[in-house]
Amino acid sequence: MLAACAHRGVTPGSGDDSALPQDAPTTSGSLLGAHYSADGGSIIFRVASTRATRIEVWLYDAPTNAAARDHVALQPEAGGSVWRAEVPAGSGTVYYGYRVWGPNWPYDASWQPGSDAGWIADVDSAGNRMNPNKLVFDPYARELSNDPTTPAQGDTTPYATGTHRDLDSAAIAPKGIVLHDDTPATHVTRAFRDDVVYEVQVRGFTEADPAAGTCAGTYAGAATRAQYIADLGVTAIELLPIAETSNDRNDVDPTSDSGDNYWGYSTLAYFAPDRRYACDRSAGGPTREIRDMVRAFHDKGVKVYLDVVYNHTAEGSGGSLFSLRGLDNAGYYQLDAAGTGFTNSNGVGADLAGNKPLAHGLVLDSLHYWADSIGIDGFRFDLAPVLGNTCVGCFKFDGTLPADIAALVRPDDGGDGIDVIAEPWGTVANSYEVGHFPRGWAEWNDKFRDAIKRDQNQVGTLSPGAIMTRIEGSPDVYKATGRLPTASINYLVSHDGLTLHDTYACNASNNTQAWPYGPSSGGTTNNISWDHNGDPVSQRQAARTGLALMALSHGVPMITGGDEMGRTIKCNNNSYNLDSTATWLDWSLAGTPFTTYASRLFQFRGAHPALREPTWFGSELTLLDGHGAVATAAYLADVTKTVVAWRIDGADPIYVAYNRGATAVTLTLPTPPAGKAWYLVGDTSIDGEALAVPGSETVMTSPYAMAARSVVLVLAR
Repeated sequence: MLAACAHRGVTPGSGDDSALPQDAPTTSGSLLGAHYSADGGSIIFRVASTRATRIEVWLYDAPTNAAARDHVALQPEAGGSVWRAEVPAGSGTVYYGYRVWGPNWPYDASWQPGSDAGWIADVDSAGNRMNPNKLVFDPYARELSNDPTTPAQGDTTPYATGTHRDLDSAAIAPKGIVLHDDTPATHVTRAFRDDVVYEVQVRGFTEADPAAGTCAGTYAGAATRAQYIADLGVTAIELLPIAETSNDRNDVDPTSDSGDNYWGYSTLAYFAPDRRYACDRSAGGPTREIRDMVRAFHDKGVKVYLDVVYNHTAEGSGGSLFSLRGLDNAGYYQLDAAGTGFTNSNGVGADLAGNKPLAHGLVLDSLHYWADSIGIDGFRFDLAPVLGNTCVGCFKFDGTLPADIAALVRPDDGGDGIDVIAEPWGTVANSYEVGHFPRGWAEWNDKFRDAIKRDQNQVGTLSPGAIMTRIEGSPDVYKATGRLPTASINYLVSHDGLTLHDTYACNASNNTQAWPYGPSSGGTTNNISWDHNGDPVSQRQAARTGLALMALSHGVPMITGGDEMGRTIKCNNNSYNLDSTATWLDWSLAGTPFTTYASRLFQFRGAHPALREPTWFGSELTLLDGHGAVATAAYLADVTKTVVAWRIDGADPIYVAYNRGATAVTLTLPTPPAGKAWYLVGDTSIDGEALAVPGSETVMTSPYAMAARSVVLVLAR
C-alpha cells in the first residue's frame, strides 16, 4: 500500500489555489468520486473545484439518450475545495455527471438545459469556462459509460462552446458509473534492478492471438500470455495507456486509419479503464477484468506497469468541455499569460498544471488508486517534465510533483511502493531533462539508445570509452547526483519509432504506405537505422548484437512487444493511428529462433547477479582491449579501435567482447580466474538461437576468430 497523499482545500469559488490549508480533507483513494455508503443504502458524491459557484449531480438509469431520473445540488465542505452530496442508492447501475456554474456563468434559477440564462462569457479573464449545458464527467469516475464520440456520434459539436454553448450534451455525454469499492490489491515486490521491461499495447498484444479465443485484444486476452512473458525472462509488462481514451470509432472503418487513436495517448479519465479493451464491457466488467489480469501476471512473478499520460487530456486546447475544463479549467490546466488560453509543452494539447493543487492531487490520487486498488506495480510517465513545469509561457523544471511521486517509490531492495519511469523530455525548448529527475525515478535513456544504434549503424563515430560509459549505466548522467544505475532504462526502440527488426532493415522511415502499414503522419527522421545492404542474415545478426548489448548493460533493459519475434511494420516509425494487423503481434513468429535467443539472453541476465549490481561498478569491472589486456586511456579514446571488451568478476565471472568493426578480428581472451576455464555462452554471429542452453556451454579457446559486428558472451566456471 502506498502512503496517503494530502490534497488541501480552499473556499469554493475563490480561485485561490496557491496557499491551501493543511487541515482540509485529503483526496487519496476513496474520498473523491462516487462511492456507496458503508451500508450500501446511499451514494456519496465528492468532487473538487476551487472556482465553481454551484455544482449539481445528475443521475441516469441508462448511459445515453435517457432523461435524468434526478438531480441534486452538491454543497461545499467547510474550508475546502470539495463539494459533496449524498443520495439514495436505489437499484440497478447508476450513471452520473455534473453540471457546473462559475464566475463566467453564474447560477440563474430560470436556467433549463439548453438555455443561456446566467451566461456572461464562454471564458473570462481568469480562465473560467463553466457551462451548465455541458454535462461533465467526474475526473475520479471509476468507469465511463462511453466516449464523447462513438460510431453513432462522430463529432464533438455538442461539447463545444461559442455558437454551440446552448447545446445540451447530456444525451450523449460520457457518464461516470458508480462501482462498489474492492479490497486492497497485492504486488510483486522485486527490486527494480532485477527487472526486464516489456512494453506492449494491450489490444495489439493478443488481438491476432488464436490462444486468446473470444477475448482476443482484451485484458483477459493479455492474461492468457502471462506464462509466455515469464518464460521469456521478462519480469515486468508495461502496457501502453489503458485509461479511458477516445477510441470508440476505431472500428467504424476497420480497413483504414480513419483518424484511429491506437496508442491511447489522450486520456479522458485517469481512474477509468478503457472499455474497448475489456472482454466484459458491462458496468464494473472492465475493472474486474483488469484486476484478474494483474493477478494472472503476479501469479507468474511478473510486475504490471502502466504508461500514463498526465501531461495533457483529451480535452485538447479547444473549447470542448468533457470534464476538467468544465469543472475548473484554471485549477487543472496551465493557462497562458493572458489567462484565456493554454500552454502546450506536449505538442498536442493544453498542459495539465502539475504545480496546482487540483491537478497535483488528481495525479497522486490516480496513482494511489491504480496501485492500491488494482495492483499496478509501476508507471511510465509520458513527457514527464511537463508535470514539473512551473513557468508560464516558458519551461522550467522545478515543480514538486515529480518529487512527491518519487516519495512513492519502492526501496532499492524491493518492498512496498511502486517503480516510476520518466520519458524525460517535452516538445519545447528547455524541456529535455535526461538525468534531472529526483532519485527514485528511472528514465528512458536516449543517450544509451542513440549511442548503441549509432555505433552499430554508423560504425566508427564513437570511441570504445563512449560505448562503455553507456554499458556501465551512464554514470556521466546519473552518478554525480547520487542516483543509481537503475535510473537508466536501457532501450533501443520503443513504441514510438522503428521496431527492432526495422532498425536494422530500413535506411529510413516510410509512413506514407497504404493500410494496414500506413499512412501515418509525423515521426522522427533521426532513426539511426541501416538496412545492412538488404541482407536478412546480417539484419538478424545486428538485431541479436543490439539486444545483447542492451541485456548485458548496467541498468534496466526494455524491449517492445513483438521485437523478440522479429516484428516489422515495414519501416513505419509512428504507428499511433494504425489499429491494424500491422501493429498486432503475429504469434506465428513466437517459435522462431530469434524468440529463443531473446529468452535465453534475458534468462542469462536473470541468472547472474553480477549483471544487476545494486550500485555502480567498482573494482569488479575491468575494461579490456582485443588482446586480453587492460584497456589504456588512449585505447578507450580511440575511435578506430573496434573491440570493446569488459570483464565482471563475481561468483561466476563474465567476459563480454563486442567487435563493432566491419571485418573479423582475432580475439585474445584474458586469463581466466584460477581453477576455472572460459566457456562460450553465445556468439551473435551464429545465425539462429546463438546462445547455448544453460549447462551445454563449450570450453572456449584463445585466440578466437570473432566475426564483424558481433558480441561474444563468455562465462568462467
